[in-house]
Order: sequence, then structure tokens, then C-alpha cells
Amino acid sequence: MVATFALCLSILLLLITNPALAAISTAKPGCKETCGNTKVPYPFGIGLHCSLNSWFEVSCNETSTPPTVLLKTTQMEVLNFSLRSSGYDSDLEFHRVKSPLVSMNCSRTEASLGVDLTGSPFFFSEFRNRIVACTSGTIFDGNITNTCSQGTCCETVMTSVLKTFDARSLRLGSDGCNSAYLVEQNWRDSYTADGSVGAVIDWAIPDEAFELSKSGKEYSCKQYGLILDEPHLDKSIRCYCNHGYQGNAYLLNGCQDIDECLDETKNPCGEVKCINRPGSYQCERRKTWVIPLGMGLGFGSLCLVMGGWWLYKFVKKRREIKLKKKFFKRNGGLLLQQQMFAKDGGLENTKIFTSKELDKATDNFNKNRVVGQGGQGTVYKGMLTDGRIVAVKKSKGMVAENVEEFINEVTILSQINHRHVVKLLGCCLETQVPLLVYEFVSNGTIFQYLHDQSDEFFMSWGTRIRIAKETSEALSYLHSSASIPIYHRDIKSTNILLDEKFKAKVSDFGISRLIPIDQTHLTTNVQGTFGYLDPEYFQSSQFTEKSDVYSFGVVLVELLTGEKPVSFERDENRRSLASYFINSVEENRVFDIVDSRVMKQAKREEVMMVAKLAYQCLSLSGKMRPMMKEVSIQLGHIL
Repeated sequence: MVATFALCLSILLLLITNPALAAISTAKPGCKETCGNTKVPYPFGIGLHCSLNSWFEVSCNETSTPPTVLLKTTQMEVLNFSLRSSGYDSDLEFHRVKSPLVSMNCSRTEASLGVDLTGSPFFFSEFRNRIVACTSGTIFDGNITNTCSQGTCCETVMTSVLKTFDARSLRLGSDGCNSAYLVEQNWRDSYTADGSVGAVIDWAIPDEAFELSKSGKEYSCKQYGLILDEPHLDKSIRCYCNHGYQGNAYLLNGCQDIDECLDETKNPCGEVKCINRPGSYQCERRKTWVIPLGMGLGFGSLCLVMGGWWLYKFVKKRREIKLKKKFFKRNGGLLLQQQMFAKDGGLENTKIFTSKELDKATDNFNKNRVVGQGGQGTVYKGMLTDGRIVAVKKSKGMVAENVEEFINEVTILSQINHRHVVKLLGCCLETQVPLLVYEFVSNGTIFQYLHDQSDEFFMSWGTRIRIAKETSEALSYLHSSASIPIYHRDIKSTNILLDEKFKAKVSDFGISRLIPIDQTHLTTNVQGTFGYLDPEYFQSSQFTEKSDVYSFGVVLVELLTGEKPVSFERDENRRSLASYFINSVEENRVFDIVDSRVMKQAKREEVMMVAKLAYQCLSLSGKMRPMMKEVSIQLGHIL
């Protein structure tokens, strides 16, 4: 049920008896309050942004003398507004407009049709208006209980509220000059300077048009029944400042406390000391011992509170510092300093972020900001205070092995500067789990485009070869151009990201390793992703740069076929994509497993060149596989 909000505006100018009230503006903050000598209280306002809505917008014509106020939606001139300042005022709230006139057969105002307020929140007041009719014939209407004798004027009370007052609602006689108009009850005393009289208009608003909080100590709102023809105006709510407050109850903080003790002529306490209270006052006799006692107690209490507050802040700060140091040490901060500061070009270009910065950037690591999840952690999209969009990687709970992997990733990425490798911007170690901050790569992974694709997002043959070449350039750089060779150890399609221009970016160095220049392999526990793992490494636990080549070969086959590296939906002898591809090449059935949409775009000789290159990369013997630099050169010839 639509509740409504209603209030009436009166025929009399607001009489300000309390000096404090004059200083309280009743208009919306920042808006003009008066037009000439006429005050315009909210929800009315001069201009749309200063009123509740378009119905309550008024315009101020300052070119006329005196300036005139016009209610824009009804085009009625407003003579004055009045606002009830407190619940104990006798006046309710209305506004007065120039009285509408209906006439027929009168030469001066021929066929004046009056006013139609249908559909608006305004209506003529039933109790504060009456109808005056002047006729040389006869007028009769349901709202006029009298019949005027010929050539006379008469007046009568209204029996219900009116939304329209025009020639359609009044049956004016057809002979002679006949006219009728609405005026307020005491209309004889309300003439304006130009001889006009006023009619009283009330108004009502459905509650969804006006956000009103619950009644508080400063103001009250009460609901009254209101009988109208329009269902959305079936009830009304009137608000006013409570006793001891004054102002505009329809504005936020619009009711202000009245200081009763300021009015010396009406001091409610007489010779006794008057103490102002919110909404009231208190009379209290002065006692000499009370003041110093109160001051002493107040000062002691203040010292106690301030001391307790300072102690709480001090202990809390110490606890936070201690906890951050604990996290820094547990998350490998000492190891990071040992590995990074001991090398040229260490942490100078890597920012150490605070937890507060990254909380703000990721909206406290909101689940809606998650853009990826991997074996080493979860990645969130964030925005730094300087406007940069970043990816924040939140590592999993720390055990000794995970700490080493995290610090290892920071150490490796801090030394890498390549256009096809994701750039590390910084890290944070003072949180419960460590955080890495990367540049944000916006277009997902090639895995998504190959295996979750539709015809609308088909990855063309040229794009696939270009991505393969860019990835091979990045791996070639890691293997041979970095200051210390780096083995990625987890090359797969989910770790190859695409930026806004669909350029490849190699990511996720959590299990990567730096290799001393005088060594050719790394002996470790077998780690990697099933389907991409080098069989030779799996058997010997010795990882070489050719192990990365094997994993890249699987990615090449993915790009050729559009198939996943491992799928239990395929037959048993086809579950491993690498084995199935090798058998197809050896049986001269390459074109049978290549993506049919690729075959429509690519030249057969280009497909065979890529297939042979992938076959070489997937050789069971690492010595037979090409170097990544050779792979990059061959892919460049195809492009």
C-alpha cells in the first residue's frame, strides 16, 4: 500500500516571534531562500535542484515589482508560503495562490476556465476555502448549496476537497455575466496590493517520493486520514519540530534546539540560574562547592579517559607492529632481503606495498574481484590510488615450502624485463599470507579462447601463430638472455595471458628456478602440470631448458588442434594429447586432428611446418628437441 506524505500551507504570513528562528534557513542548503519578500521553504524551491521534485519547483520573476513567485507546473502565482515551525504552533502549513476565476458572458474575462489540478499533488482546501458566485442569472453546483438570486453575489462553504475548479465543474447560467471564484475563509481581510484575493491550496506526496527517517527527539511525524478521489493520495503524513526545537522538519537536521535561556525578557527561571538542555531547559540554584567539585571530577574523568584511550592506542599500535614483523619474517622477508639486496638492481624497482593500500585497491579482497585461481594462490583485480589497474596475487597459507616458492617468484620477476613476460610491480609481506602485485593483463588466457571458445570468439590461425612466437621469444629470453638462466617449469596455456592487444604475456613463476651459468640441469622433486610434464624429467628428476621446450610443444599442439592436453572424454589411447599427436604424425594423419576451422584458414604447408616443429619439441629425448631460440626463429618464418 502506498503511504502518502501530506502537508498544508496557510493563508497568513509566517510570524517570527523568536529571534533564534530568523537565523535558521528553511530552504535546501545552498539554495536561494527568498524571492523578494517571499520566503520559499523546502520541499518547495527556486529551481528544480532546490525542490523535492518538479511539482514543487517555483520560479522567481525579479523583473516585476514586487518580484513574483510562480508554481511552474500549475502556472499559478503564489502569494505567500507558511511553514509550521513546531508541534505547538497553532498554524498548520499551507500556501496561498491568486484565486482562480471562472466566468461566462463577461466582457473583461470572457470564458476564463479556472484551474485543473488533476494528477498533481495539489488540491483546494475543503475547510479553508469558500466559493463566491456573482451572477445576473442562476448558478447551481454540487459544491454550492445556495441559489443566487438574479443580479447578486453569494458565498458558501465547500463540502469536499476540489482537484478542479473550472467551467466543467460549475454550471454557470447562460444569460448575462456569470462568474465564480474560490477564496479563503477570511477573504475580506486578505486583499493584496493589486486587489487580488487568495485561495488556499493543500498538497500531498506519496512516501516513495520523499525519503523520511523515523521520528527522532528533534521532530515528529504523524499520519492522518485524507479523503481524495486519487488512490495515491489516500493518506498523509505531517511533520513538525518537537517542543523545544524550531525550523524545517523536512530538511536533514532542519530542527534546531531553542535556547530558552537567551530571551532575558522571558527568562523561565526568573532569578534562578537557567541552564539550556536539548529540547528543554533546567532551573538550578548556584552552589559554591558544586563548581570546583564538578571541575575536579570532570578534569579527573577527562584525564582517566584520555589516559585510557592513549594506552589502548599505544598497545594496539605495538601489537600491530609486532604482528606485521612476525608476518614479515614468516612470509620470507629476511630471505627476500638476503636474495634481493645482495644483487645489483634488486628491490630498487620493486615497491613494497602496505596491507592498507592493497585492502583499498581490492575492496578488502572482495570475491567479486577474483580473476583467477592457481596452484600457488588466488588473483584479484584491483586499482591503486594513482589509477593503475593491477592484479594482486594472494598466496596460499604459508608452510616452509610455499614461502620459498613465493620469495623465489619475487626474486625471479624482479630481474625480468621483457614485453612478453608479466611485469612485477611489488609485494606485501606484512599480511597473514604474502601478496604479489603485477601489471593487470586484461584479456584472460589462451586456454579460455581455445577450450571455452564459441564461433563468436574464434582464435584465428594468424593469431595462434603470433601468440606461439611471442611465447617462444619470452622463453628464449629466460633461457639465454636473462642475467642468470631461468627455467619456468610450468609452461601451459593457462599461464599464457593476453593483453588488451592480444599480445602474449608469460606468467606464474611460483616454481621457476634460477640456474647457475656453469650448470645444465636442476635436480628437484618433480613438479608441474599433468599433460605438460616432460617424461624425461619425470623419470630422472633432472629439469633442463629442454623440459620447458617439451611443455611448449604441448601448447603448440593445443593451438593446432583446439584440444585439451588431457581429456577423459577421449578414448583411452587418445587421452594424452601429446601421445595422440605423436602417433598421428608418425601415421601421417596430422590433418585429421587439426582444428577444422584452422584448416579453412591456414595453408597446408604452414600447418605441416608447425606440426613438425611441435613433433620435434615433444621428442622423448631432450637432446633431440630444439632450443627455444630455434623454435622462435622457425615460427617467425611462418609469420
